[in-house]
Amino acid sequence: ACALGRPPPPRAAVRCQAAGACFSAYLANGSYAEARSACARRRGNLAWVSGEPELRLLLGLLGEAAAGPAPSLFWVGLKRNASACTDAGQPLRGFSWEGAGGGAAPQEVPAALGRWVKEPVRSCLTARCAGLHLAAAAPGGGPSWGWKE
Repeated sequence: ACALGRPPPPRAAVRCQAAGACFSAYLANGSYAEARSACARRRGNLAWVSGEPELRLLLGLLGEAAAGPAPSLFWVGLKRNASACTDAGQPLRGFSWEGAGGGAAPQEVPAALGRWVKEPVRSCLTARCAGLHLAAAAPGGGPSWGWKE
């Protein structure tokens, strides 16, 4: 999932905020580094979420892109450097947003957005990445989601 500057590239599945970033989904199996490179080739960065409006926009876009009941993992700009430790007391568990908006990425998210499908490995030794995990629709109609290392 990429955060793109305006205008969005042609022929891409794109959703834009009224006054903010555009998000685009690209489907391919690959690593975090490959996903980051794919976004850079499209003049963007891996997506970030600073609040519920961005999350709803991104969930809608990725729900359409996944188009099936099978769980899907989309790389976003969540990364924990090797020098940072897992912090169970924080919504992002020590992860932070990288590369969003030319370095203007929010470093924290509201507690309500700190939903993890599976808790990340407790470590301070290796860099780790996290993605946005989507599962089948929840009883309320929207996709079930959470961060996953």
